[in-house]
Amino acid sequence: LLLWVLLTKSASKQVFYIFPVRYLCCVTHHCIIKTLSVQTGDTLSLRCRGKPVQWSVPPNVEEDEGRLVIVQQERFSLLTLVNTTVADTGEYTCFPMYCEDKDYPRELFIPSSSHYEMIQLRSNWPTVLPCQVTSPEAKVTLHREFPPVEVSVDGTEISFNIKKGFTIHRPRPHHAGVLHCVAALGNLRQSSTKYILIYVNYPMSPPAPVIQASSGSVAVGDNLRVACSAVGERDVFIEFSWEYPGQQVSRSALKTLHQLMLGMVFQSVLQVDEVRDVDQGTYTCTAQNLQGANSVSTTVKVVPKTKKLPV
Repeated sequence: LLLWVLLTKSASKQVFYIFPVRYLCCVTHHCIIKTLSVQTGDTLSLRCRGKPVQWSVPPNVEEDEGRLVIVQQERFSLLTLVNTTVADTGEYTCFPMYCEDKDYPRELFIPSSSHYEMIQLRSNWPTVLPCQVTSPEAKVTLHREFPPVEVSVDGTEISFNIKKGFTIHRPRPHHAGVLHCVAALGNLRQSSTKYILIYVNYPMSPPAPVIQASSGSVAVGDNLRVACSAVGERDVFIEFSWEYPGQQVSRSALKTLHQLMLGMVFQSVLQVDEVRDVDQGTYTCTAQNLQGANSVSTTVKVVPKTKKLPV
């Protein structure tokens, strides 16, 4: 892999993981040339498939061993350059130290440091299974662990791209489970990392709470009830939180919270027993789901208790 890295002062902050499509065996294979821009001061990370792998870097980087670290893993080599400067601009090349007679790579999938990867299936967002292969000639299929079947890839519900892997465009509960990819090239057949897919039903929007107090004016010693409710969506939980007067004041058995769910309506109730002057002010309820949060408020006035006149 031949990589040209350009260090700039305005590029977005990124960490790069670059993989060659094939081994660069001596000079018999074609080089793959890529150009990257990295912001000065950031960390540059390059990963190259092969064991062992040799790197060629710009002279300024080669002389500064304090910032450059190269670690050889089981199936790939990782180059890390910290505190990058403009002088680090140049060619970064990786190639295997030993040549092979076969044109086919020994690894069909881009190496991963783990055998299992957990991926969240969001109902409102496409999910990518990064089954990236090292050869464009490899045939890649998607498989489910249990029951052990091949998953249909129709190009609409699920599609495959050699640079990205498999994409589930509209995740649904039946997509959940343990899946893996299988690549075949010539007589070589390999399985990818196992992907544990967990389905999460994301709401379409944050909740819109409504707040209501039992009374806008409460006498000292009476009880106050403030209810906050929001309409939810199926299988989507809504969480409530409160801010209220005298919240920092420690009073035993002063306020109790109850959260209810009636059909698709979520409700949280704040109960204030034996109201005091410190309980006067603004009561704010915040309703939150996975998509965001919204808050609503109401004001309660505390008045002196009316004395009963003697009969």
